[in-house]
Amino acid sequence: MQRLALFDLDNTLVNLDEAFGVWVEEFAGEHGLGSEAVGWLIALDREGFPHREVFFVKIRERFTLPDSVEELWSRYRRRMPYLVRCRPEVMDGLTQLRGSGWHVAIVTNGTADNQLGKIQQAGLAEAVDAYALSGVEGIRKPDVALFEIAAKRCGMTLAGGGWAIGDNLTTDIAGGRAAGLRTIWIDQSTCPGVDHQADHVVTDVLQAIEILQKRGDGGSP
Repeated sequence: MQRLALFDLDNTLVNLDEAFGVWVEEFAGEHGLGSEAVGWLIALDREGFPHREVFFVKIRERFTLPDSVEELWSRYRRRMPYLVRCRPEVMDGLTQLRGSGWHVAIVTNGTADNQLGKIQQAGLAEAVDAYALSGVEGIRKPDVALFEIAAKRCGMTLAGGGWAIGDNLTTDIAGGRAAGLRTIWIDQSTCPGVDHQADHVVTDVLQAIEILQKRGDGGSP
């Protein structure tokens, strides 16, 4: 099996939940919403929505904000890249993987400006070989085609195998398996007791990187 590692971005290489918490505090303060609004916003986020636009529709209705949904959503996209971070030890791990012959890419869903901004501001653009963004390609995980684009940008194809690493059982794990990849699920404890078919389960991307480092030949787990 070839040394190909396709990583998710949010809550995999960067801590989106941590950044979102900072944004919530800023947003509530900026609009004078009070401390109770912070808890409400976090709870709303945890309910999960397929698109942030729906999220901001609910926020605007709840707090009768004068700004349009598009204005709120646009400001969020501009701000979030400056709040996410990739830990130095994760950056070091990616460097070590590439130094030992692995090709590393990011495969992520999301709008082009938001996700590309995160990759650039977190320093990941230089830390990986390639990336494939749904907002650029017009294809969303778990569609195998997005994984294939990332593999090709690494000079490889999915036929040679590899690994998909991420926190979402549908987009990352099921998508990775459909692409013929072995998978590592980063369990954020959001799906307790759920059945899965990941080859490995970890709680932090550093553990995933360690597994790949031990599989220096890209072989079977």
